[in-house]
Amino acid sequence: MWKLARRPKWIALLILALTVAGVFAAMGQWQLERAAEEAIVVERDTETPTPLVDLAEPQQVMTSDASGRIVTVDGSWVEGDELVMTGRQTLTEVNGSREGDWVVRHLRTADGASLAVAVGVLPEGASIPNLDQGPATLTGRYVPSEAPQTSNFEAGERNAIAVADLVNVWPEPGPIYSGYLVLSEAPDGFGTIPAPPPVIEGQLNLLNVFYAIEWVLFGGFAIYLWWRLLRDEYEKQLADEEEADSEAEEQDATRAPEPQPAALN
Repeated sequence: MWKLARRPKWIALLILALTVAGVFAAMGQWQLERAAEEAIVVERDTETPTPLVDLAEPQQVMTSDASGRIVTVDGSWVEGDELVMTGRQTLTEVNGSREGDWVVRHLRTADGASLAVAVGVLPEGASIPNLDQGPATLTGRYVPSEAPQTSNFEAGERNAIAVADLVNVWPEPGPIYSGYLVLSEAPDGFGTIPAPPPVIEGQLNLLNVFYAIEWVLFGGFAIYLWWRLLRDEYEKQLADEEEADSEAEEQDATRAPEPQPAALN
């Protein structure tokens, strides 16, 4: 078979198969590079204080650029709209994780929109200290709303800062931001709620990886197809030779014997 493979026809077909396989391999490499590029983490500045109005709008879905950013906002506290979120897990440097109560206030921004503000954490069951009223200029981390389903309303508990819930709790919410603010520094009498920078992780695009594997398989199939065609040609030649030998044997078997000369007395 390898003697047959050294013929010009099959050498040319092999070169063609290798070329096709090389193109497919290059396509697979390109797909892998695309997957790697999409997995690269794009660094963004989340720690420079930026006015909230430059990043988000009331009644709009929070963008990825606004999520986790340190923002500044001006407004006035709405008296009587304070809420206590119970059973909140708060990380502390000394004792690790512990449960406490978060106090959430209602800020009316300068443009008349509502913003939920997590002002600080208290020991579980502690009373709320005196709160400042009137105008306020705040700095904190703007984070996404939580799901209201995590609160046990039947037991009279509220432990999720859910904007969808606050709309129904505050008497006059008006336009409301889709996220809430965690103050960078809690007021007197409160513990500061930890709000670390967001962790941005790159993730491979599995679809591109799948396409890369497909191209590699296609390249391997091109080589296999050449080998399969060569094998079929070789087997066809063997079959033709066997058939020719069989016909020759049949002809020899049916050939009449030559007459023998008569013996002389």
